[in-house]
Amino acid sequence: MKWLRWPGRNGQAKRNRLYAPSALAAVSGDACDEECVRLACELLESPQSRLHILYVIEVSRSSPLDATLERALRQGENVLRRMETVAAEYKCVVQAEIVQARRAGSAVVAEAVQRQVDTIVIGLPYSVTYGIYSLGDHIPYVLQYAPCKVVVFRDPMNRSQMLYGAGRRSA
Repeated sequence: MKWLRWPGRNGQAKRNRLYAPSALAAVSGDACDEECVRLACELLESPQSRLHILYVIEVSRSSPLDATLERALRQGENVLRRMETVAAEYKCVVQAEIVQARRAGSAVVAEAVQRQVDTIVIGLPYSVTYGIYSLGDHIPYVLQYAPCKVVVFRDPMNRSQMLYGAGRRSA
């Protein structure tokens, strides 16, 4: 699916209070990142609006927080480069950043506070843990502690998950 800014769509977003002068798109290298960035761009109210793209490297407690993680940094740079290309289609002001933190959720909220963004857009791949649909660890944290609007973009189930009812509980 390709998102494009519709001529009359922005006015509708303003009436519905969906627009944002600034947004933070949290990306992680998942398949849903591109759509997440596109959605964040669609929510911006003008070409002068700011989009912050954030990639968080989670550092285990066994390592110092400022440890140099070359492989993770390279992966983050590649993801951000791709997301900047996606955002360039929308002609907004883009700033991309990699941060290292113990937990991704708290890093997203801290960056949103520091950057004073109006909306956080975060992607969520369809995930099942122990046979039950899961939001993971960082989405509930962001939903609870974010000081602004939060939009969660969830990937659809794949065909095998639909056919076999992955994530359903038996009665």
